[in-house]
Amino acid sequence: MTRFRQVLAVRGMSPLLGISLLARTAITADAMALTMYVVLALEMSYAAAGGVVAALTAGVALGGPLLGRMVDRRGLRTVLVVTIVPQIVFWLTVPMLPYVILPAASFAAGLLMVPIQAVTRQAVAAMTTAGQRQAAFALESVVGELSYVVGPAVVIVCAASMSPGVVAWGLGAVIVAGGAGIALLNPPLRAADEASGETAGEAAERPRRREWLGARMLAVLTMGFGLAMLLSGVDLAIVATLEETGQLSWAAVVVAVFGVTSVVGGLVYGALPRPMPTWLLLGLLGLVTIPAGLAHDWRWLCAAMIGAGLLTAPALSTVSDAVSRLAPAGVRGEATGLQASAASAGFALGAPVVGMAIDASAPAGGFAAAGLAGLAAALTGYLLSRRSPATATSPRVPHAGRAAK
Repeated sequence: MTRFRQVLAVRGMSPLLGISLLARTAITADAMALTMYVVLALEMSYAAAGGVVAALTAGVALGGPLLGRMVDRRGLRTVLVVTIVPQIVFWLTVPMLPYVILPAASFAAGLLMVPIQAVTRQAVAAMTTAGQRQAAFALESVVGELSYVVGPAVVIVCAASMSPGVVAWGLGAVIVAGGAGIALLNPPLRAADEASGETAGEAAERPRRREWLGARMLAVLTMGFGLAMLLSGVDLAIVATLEETGQLSWAAVVVAVFGVTSVVGGLVYGALPRPMPTWLLLGLLGLVTIPAGLAHDWRWLCAAMIGAGLLTAPALSTVSDAVSRLAPAGVRGEATGLQASAASAGFALGAPVVGMAIDASAPAGGFAAAGLAGLAAALTGYLLSRRSPATATSPRVPHAGRAAK
């Protein structure tokens, strides 16, 4: 635990992770809040709710790189103001919007979503040394996993006991509070040596995109996309399996086991003396996901999810670490935005692909499809990183085997 204590001892790290947890818990639940509003308040179908969520997700995917580029050029607080104001307007007006307007409004809200996740990752990279980054990004991934476990569950419980419109107001208030908290904290997004070098004129110009968005970065983004697709598909396969066996009420327990073991895996990985390649962790995650389809009882499904959970947070942390190392300081915001977009696209595509596999075969086919998606992304990432020669765009970029860890 010494590594984690060293990371948390970094000035500003603990409040950064605390505010990030609060805001990301709300952001991960925004899709569920909109679903509950459409289904319960507007009394429309889940398909209609899916259209609103799809619009929100598309906005987030498109907005990530744009906001990241704005962070690089205009600074953190400018972007936070630009995104916080639209969130206030959107979440205040959600209970008053007719359905015909809601998808377009959700797309705009997604496009200007407060970039808490991307900013947290940039700040973690800037505030830590190379030796601290494995533990630091492991903690960041644990924060993300906790938000996914807590956020949607809280929204479901609240929606069952109060108006979905009030839930939307509360969720928006937490998102805005998180953005304001980050603005007040104003964490550094570039390391001290990077900032001083830029002041001295060493990095006055942004590097051209083709100089940093090469095979290695594409490999990492591909693996981030595949990882998100796998995780999205696993959630759907869990629900389908338990619905078929008449045990759907236990789905929350299985998902909780998945999330808790992921947190444990992230903490264990952060304490390891050496990092592991992303392609290896993702490939192992894909392999252990496939046989989970053999479980036909919630207890066995919990057991099957332990192996996948232990590998999830480590894989997520290595993607973030690799992006921070491969991106030069002047474009790190855009790079983390691309990472967020790849993850959003993976989550959006995972559910329908796995859903088709389940419809064509059985719930076990959903786990197989999710696992194969992870394996395909791991193999693609490995081949891309092997093809790329060593570059010198940044002194912090390691050899491919370590960059894609």
